[in-house]
Amino acid sequence: MDKAPDAFRTISEVADDLDIPQHVLRFWETRFAQIKPMKRSGGRRYYRPDDVDLLKGIRRLLYGEGYTIRGVQRILKEHGIKSVQSLADSTAAVSFGEEGDEGEYKGGEEEGIDFRFVETEDEILKTYRNGPNTGRVAEPDPIDRERLEGVLRDLIACRQMLDRVMKDG
Repeated sequence: MDKAPDAFRTISEVADDLDIPQHVLRFWETRFAQIKPMKRSGGRRYYRPDDVDLLKGIRRLLYGEGYTIRGVQRILKEHGIKSVQSLADSTAAVSFGEEGDEGEYKGGEEEGIDFRFVETEDEILKTYRNGPNTGRVAEPDPIDRERLEGVLRDLIACRQMLDRVMKDG
């Protein structure tokens, strides 16, 4: 039995509809303050139709368009919830510009690495580049840098394999 279009949805219904695990929806709630499902006693979540459209838009930006979480946060802040909700319709055009000042990656792959999962301004990278609270730029040893980049490529490849396995079920 299908629900009416304006009916509230459970987390399992939304997860099935978006083809993503429930824990991803819970994680997104921690990263996007705009996602506010109604919670009943026992913490059970109920998503309104607008919530579902917002989630579809976020999913499209992250998985379809290649934005990072930080990039989607910026879009929500600068363009508003309605602009992201409008992306729930898969025929809607995405026009938020290319790579931003904050380093949000959009689209394409380089050297077989899916950079959607790489946050360029990660605190660990800042510390590595600048040194711990010294205000000076640390010069990394080229050999260390090569090793770290190799490890990063391996980790990203592992993440992609895990994502494919999770998607294929």
